[in-house]
Amino acid sequence: MRTLYLLLLLLAAVLAAVTVLNWEAFVAPTELSLGFASVSLPLGLTLLSLLVLLTVLFLVHAVYLQGTVLLDTRRHSKELQANRELADKAEASRFTALQEFISTELTRQAMRQADAHQALLARIAELEQASQTFTEQTGNSLAASLGELEDRLERGLPAPRR
Repeated sequence: MRTLYLLLLLLAAVLAAVTVLNWEAFVAPTELSLGFASVSLPLGLTLLSLLVLLTVLFLVHAVYLQGTVLLDTRRHSKELQANRELADKAEASRFTALQEFISTELTRQAMRQADAHQALLARIAELEQASQTFTEQTGNSLAASLGELEDRLERGLPAPRR
């Protein structure tokens, strides 16, 4: 881009030098035909004026385009900022929803764990009761068997002497 500007500046300097060196030829009057009439004007000065006018028009057009681009860039920047804020809000709401979901899931997990703990305690109590019943039945059965053995021994053997 810089080289383009340097090239344009060099071209303008060459044109100015040619104009200064040949000023008398530029201002010499010449018959010019406009199509519907003939006019006596300096041809070099006329062409130089048209070149200056064309250059000014191009500069105005370039400034207009650059201004339009700047306005578009500013509008896009505002839209981008608005979209960025909207995305940030959406992300924040997603984080809030995720936090609520995790909280709910942790609460449900704690309730399941408490239910499992209660079921385990109930099963342990049941097994303890069954074990105690089994122990009592075994003790009773053993006592009955011992009693029966004692009865058999007493019937078959004489009483011990004292």
